[in-house]
Amino acid sequence: MPPQKTQIPCPRCRQPVVAQIEQLFDVTSDPGAKQRLLGSVSNYAVCQSCGYNGPIATPVVYHDGDKELLLTFFPGELGVPVNEQEKLIGPLITQVTNRLALERRKAYLLRPQSFLTYQSLIERVLGADGITPEMIQAQQKRVSLVERLLTASTPEVRSDIIKQNASMFDAEFFSIFSRLLESALASGQEQTNKTMEEIQKQLLAETDYGRKLATQTNEIQEALKTLQAAGKGLDREKLLSILIEAPNDDRLNALVSFTRPGLDYLFFQSLTERIDKGSGDEKKKLESLREKLLEITRKIDQRAEEDYKRAVALLDQLLAAENIQQATTDHLDQINDVFVQVLNRALQDANKKNDAVQMPKLQQIAAVLQQASTPPPELALLEEMLAAPDEAALNKLIEQHAKDITPEFSSIVASVISRSEEQAGGKPAGEEAQMLEKLQVIYRTILKFSMKKNLG
Repeated sequence: MPPQKTQIPCPRCRQPVVAQIEQLFDVTSDPGAKQRLLGSVSNYAVCQSCGYNGPIATPVVYHDGDKELLLTFFPGELGVPVNEQEKLIGPLITQVTNRLALERRKAYLLRPQSFLTYQSLIERVLGADGITPEMIQAQQKRVSLVERLLTASTPEVRSDIIKQNASMFDAEFFSIFSRLLESALASGQEQTNKTMEEIQKQLLAETDYGRKLATQTNEIQEALKTLQAAGKGLDREKLLSILIEAPNDDRLNALVSFTRPGLDYLFFQSLTERIDKGSGDEKKKLESLREKLLEITRKIDQRAEEDYKRAVALLDQLLAAENIQQATTDHLDQINDVFVQVLNRALQDANKKNDAVQMPKLQQIAAVLQQASTPPPELALLEEMLAAPDEAALNKLIEQHAKDITPEFSSIVASVISRSEEQAGGKPAGEEAQMLEKLQVIYRTILKFSMKKNLG
């Protein structure tokens, strides 16, 4: 379990700041410790007075029993003699040893590796995961490139930056950019969001990889339209016809990704029968299609198997943690639909076996996920308003939640309307149009209510 935050002097201006200080990162007993170290959660200060944003000088001991790592770092700026350093770090290493069962106490515990810089310790931790300094440097270059794009004064300047760094706009760059965009959206930084969305549009239009992504996105949308048009009449024969008519490999990949369960033994049997009956160019085309489908489904199944193995490993890691709830919270970014399926299956198995040991642990994980998936109160209230059958019911609901109708809530509704209009491309139809109309009615009604409240 991570330590509580405490008040310390700012490393630069000495004004009080609140930070989480942690000296022992024992991954073997607390899997979340690694993320706190690498993610600058612990031993990191942000000062509102002078603007300092950086690490806090403190001794660190890092332990990972699975990788047989015992690493130490003592900041030189603390000015502590070597013999005194050993006295301070020694008790932390003793804690590590005492936590281990006798059979897990190996020789590496007697030879801790000392590092002169914090960065070199981090590189050693990452190196044990197969992440080299060159890979770290390449990622830092891409992050710096994002920062240059963000601070560019005009779209024309951004275009010049894109041309000068054409080779850097690859899958890794777009992955980093996507994560940064998601972070900006989550933190509500409206101006940054707007700028990043503008940059994204330029990247999709002006880089080779961006154009490739845009093409793939368009093919996915077209594939969805095709399958939606088929509706309930989509059987194996109809699916085969749709796949045969796919105009390119991107469309074929998209169609298969949506319909993988339908490409079963009977589907391939039907395709083989059609090949046997065919001749000439038609037969060659169908044989080529079969090879492509087999390769695409093989890759999809391989990814699914890898996702499943990762989910099982993560569940085992959480169940072994000293503090399951904290460990689950620390790994929320790694939890996906596959993990939820694995967790549900484990809950069912534990229930069948009346496993009194595993069941409480699994329930703790489920409780954290349930809490994390609960929508914010503002969105929950908006959903309630959308469900109101008429304007009278809406007004009554607003009266009941008078204290919750704040300028911030109005801003959230306006933001939802703006995003809905963008997604609809300015021409909403059907259910989208009805939803947008409801949102606009809600927005006008809460504005009237707010005006009355302010005047009264």
